[in-house]
Amino acid sequence: MATVKLWTDAEAEADPRVKAVFDDIRAVRKSDFVNNFWRALANQPTLLARTWASLKEVMVAPGELDPITKEMIYIAVSTVNGCSYCIHSHTAQAKAKGMTDGQHAELLSVIGMASETNAIVQALQVPVDPEFQI
Repeated sequence: MATVKLWTDAEAEADPRVKAVFDDIRAVRKSDFVNNFWRALANQPTLLARTWASLKEVMVAPGELDPITKEMIYIAVSTVNGCSYCIHSHTAQAKAKGMTDGQHAELLSVIGMASETNAIVQALQVPVDPEFQI
């Protein structure tokens, strides 16, 4: 259950700041769906606008990483941070952008392996090799 109100479309229509962001989300994603993350952020229109602008810059704008890779990184970080919502939403985005079931399985294997070896190296306090210090 949300700890904040999730804005309805009718409520968003009544606030020009929220309406503008929701309209842009729909346009950029070519979908009428506005997910609960954005509906929760609508309680703070300035935060909503800033977060959407930043997300578009990082995740939507063309860059050196392809869109599936960006989504896969988002899934990995969300897994480490324990954010179930982001794991689910970005897995859906990655699949919509073409991530295969095989790629997803391999990604989860990499996340698991990194988590395991990170825990071991932290427990042992292994010093970083000078050759790795770029």
